[in-house]
This record gives sequence, structure tokens and C-alpha cells, in this order.
Amino acid sequence: MRLRAAMIGVAAAALSLSACTTMDGAGATASVGNVPQLQTAYGAVTGTREGAANDVNVFRGIRYAATTEGRRFQLAADPEPWTTARPATEFGSECPQRPSGDVPVFKSWENSVGTSEDCLFLNVWTRGLRDGKKRPIMVWLHGGGYVTGSGSSNGYDGSRLAERGDVVVVTLNHRLNGLGYSYLAGLSDDPKYADSGNLGSLDIVKALEWVRDHADEIGGDAGNVTIFGESGGAAKVSTLMGMEQAKGLFQRAIAQSGSMSLAGFTPRLATPLAKDLMATAGVSSVEELAAMPIDDFVEAMMKSRSKAAFYRPVVDGRSLTRQPYAPDANPVSGDIPLLVGTNNNEMRLQGGLGSPENFALTWEQLPAKLTPFVDDADVEEIIAGMRKAHPDYDASDVFFQVATFRNYRNTALRQAERKSAQAAPVYMYRLDWKTPVEGGRLETPHALDIAFVFDNVARSLSYTGPETAQTKRMADLMADAWIAFARTGNPNTAALPQWPAYNVQQRATMIFDVDPEVVNDPDSAERELLQRLLPEGRSL
Repeated sequence: MRLRAAMIGVAAAALSLSACTTMDGAGATASVGNVPQLQTAYGAVTGTREGAANDVNVFRGIRYAATTEGRRFQLAADPEPWTTARPATEFGSECPQRPSGDVPVFKSWENSVGTSEDCLFLNVWTRGLRDGKKRPIMVWLHGGGYVTGSGSSNGYDGSRLAERGDVVVVTLNHRLNGLGYSYLAGLSDDPKYADSGNLGSLDIVKALEWVRDHADEIGGDAGNVTIFGESGGAAKVSTLMGMEQAKGLFQRAIAQSGSMSLAGFTPRLATPLAKDLMATAGVSSVEELAAMPIDDFVEAMMKSRSKAAFYRPVVDGRSLTRQPYAPDANPVSGDIPLLVGTNNNEMRLQGGLGSPENFALTWEQLPAKLTPFVDDADVEEIIAGMRKAHPDYDASDVFFQVATFRNYRNTALRQAERKSAQAAPVYMYRLDWKTPVEGGRLETPHALDIAFVFDNVARSLSYTGPETAQTKRMADLMADAWIAFARTGNPNTAALPQWPAYNVQQRATMIFDVDPEVVNDPDSAERELLQRLLPEGRSL
């Protein structure tokens, strides 16, 4: 760490002799002409100036590790240094993955840049470069489970967040699916494959080390880093909270609609999945699997038992020595404040938009629809209890709420309950604002919060509908709360009612809507019913 910091300091000093230094509202920024330049430990990169006031320095596609081509299933290595400044104006490649389906409401966010095993890149938005300011650093972990996605989505653009809060925003790509989470230690004695079950998470650790080592360079505070993510990104946040290697690399954590990583796989489950992948690929050794052409590898994943979707971190005794949140909150992150929550109707996206018949269920159809989420013996009790708790619900409403609780709300509650037993506080929220798209039938679906947290309503029109006073207010409320939490570990702002920390006695929850309010134990009858009868894990 000291050597790397010294390298950056020497290179930055040399750069300052030839660079034209300009001044803006954020302070001194090193640039050549009007092109911002950032000195990494491996070489200089040039970016762009963006934002409403043209005062956000943006660097896309910064290499934080070497290519993994030719080193499949192995720990990421440092990049080879370069001597001539490289452009950092385009996003780096995404990890190879199965094709994602066409989701019309995500149209505004689409920004695919192609895939490659050379995918370990990160992106930075900051108003200052080596200007001595100690800005909070917010590192976003993208959604898509552990199998798809990237940090280049238009929804994750960090310009607005960097401007409104004077924070540094970082997004990144890492290895996914079978490339990042194939547990091969039980199938090979070669030590280079010993960490194969958690490479995706270890890539994130390496990116966080880059952030730590370059914090001064990007105008941030290495001692004030927040990791945050939605859906699979929230699961990655929860996993990192249980990893010794990540300790000290972040000081706050936010898990949005994805607390499903209360527990990872064990070798007992992960080893047969890896065996099945090898069998499907038609190879007899890990070395052959590692040498397969990447297109053949992805095809084998999609045909295997995993279907390129059944991957999670593995409690391998190395990077994960125990479950992150089971049976309790891992003490390794006991001093890390946590902000956690969900949207009110998450499953109206996956369970509705993909299966429109679910918007018009009859009471007769409902029991069969609930069986993927509920034990058969409990179906009728759950239906009766939900109708009592919500007399105005129809059968579709009951289906979506039970599915939402099963897949999202239950694990968020369990995470908050277990975290509240530790020294650092936990804050619970629920987003209730309803989107008008799709005729309003989606209500408050999965991923809607991203538009408001990043203050990117203008980039999210296919999901939030047109910009209005309401959407602007929602962005103001949520983005400022997230910035406040990143800055202090407390999400309270002047625009919100007093938001207490969560505990199992009051269960204080911030309800985000045009008129936000704090409610103790919202929908308590539903919670008591479904926590009693539903298992806590996410259905797969």
C-alpha cells in the first residue's frame, strides 16, 4: 500500500510540472487543457468533464486488475504498468454472461458495451482530483444476482450524485456466474484454483483496494467509503460484510432490495454444481474447463444444472469462513452502519411483467400460484391471513405481496434484526411511491429506487414516467438521505421526519413517498404472519 501510494505521489508530482492546472468550484483539478487527467499506480488516464456545470471529472474503464483471459478461475493480478496516458472515456467490457431478456421498463438504462474475460474495470465521477478534500466515496455494486449485469448501466451514471452531494462515485465490473463463483477446490488440488468459488467477490475487494490506494488522487477519503447496491448488488454488499479481506476497505453499507445473501453456498452444494458444469461442457478436468473457448463455456453454463443462474458465494473456509448473516450478523462488520430496505411491490416486475396473467388472478387460481413461494400446508392459512390483514386486496395483490415478502422483504427484515444486535446502527426503509408506467399496474416494483438514489430520473423515463414535481421530490428525498448516510453513517436530513435506528421493539421504518413518514412495524399483521410461515431464504 505504501509503495503504491508513493508511486502515485511521484507520478502526480511529475504530471503537475507539465499539466495545465485549472480551477473550478470544486477546487484545483489537474488537467491538460480541459481534459482531466488521473494518475493511477500503473499509469495516467484521461477522462472527460460532465455534469450540469461541467465540473464533474469522469473516468470510464479504468483498469484495476489485469485481464483474466488465460487465467480463468484464478485470483486477479495487478495490471502491467503503462507509460503513455490512456483514454478513460468509454466503459470497459462486461463479464461474459447469458443474454438478458428484453425488459421494456429498463430501456432507458440499457448501455451494453460487449463482453470479455478482460472485464476488471471501474469508473469514477468526482468534482476534484488530488485537491486535498476528503469527500465521501460511494462504491456501487451492480445488480443481476451473481450472474449478469455491469457497472455501465445508464441508471448508474454518477454525475448527478457527485454534483449534488460533492461525493465521489465509483462503479465497477467483476467476474460473474461460473467465471466468478465456480467452486473447484474440491475437484482440483492445484492451489491456483483454491479461491475459485469467490473470485467475483474477491475482484470487488481488489477494486476497493484500488479505491483505498487512490482516494487522495480522486479527491476522496479512504476512511469514509460506503458500499451500496441493489438486488444482486445488495447481496454482494451483504457478502462483503462477512469477508475478512474486506475489513477496513469500507465504513458504511447500503443494501437495497437484495438481502438474500444472509447465507452463501457450502462446498457440499457447490461441488456438485461444478461437477455438473464440467460434465455438461464435456471435459474431465478443471484445466480443460479453464481452457475452453469462452463462447463454449457460456453455452455449457446455460445448458448445465445451474442454467448460468445458480451461483452464489461459497463458505470455503478462506475468503468466507462463516455465513455473513446466519445465524447472526457476522462480527467482522459489527462496527459498520447499515441502511437496508425494499420496495413495496418488488415482484410486480418479475412476477407480473414477465407473466401478465398474474395481474388478473382469481381466488381459485391463487393457491397454485403461491406454491413456488409457500409450503403447500401453509397456503390456505397464508391466503386467509393476508385477506384479513388487507381486506381491500384482490387475489393478484395477495400473490405479489407474498412473493415480494418471500423473495425480498423477509431477508431484509432478518438482516436488520440481526444487525440491530450489534454496536453500529441499522436503518430500515421502504419505498412506496408508485410509478405510472404500464398503466400503474407495477405500483412500486423491483429496481425503481435506483432512479431516485442516483437522482437519475431524466435517464429513467421508461421506468419512472416523465419528469414531474413528484419524481424530482422523490429523487431529492432519497439521494440526499443516501448522501447523508455516506457522509455520517446516519441518513437523517432536514427534509425527512426524524428517522430512528431500527430495533426489534419499535421496528421504525422510513416510508419513502411524496410525503415521507416513519412508521413503527408497517403492515405488522402481514409481517407476523409471513415471518412465521415463510422460510427466510430467497427462492431460486
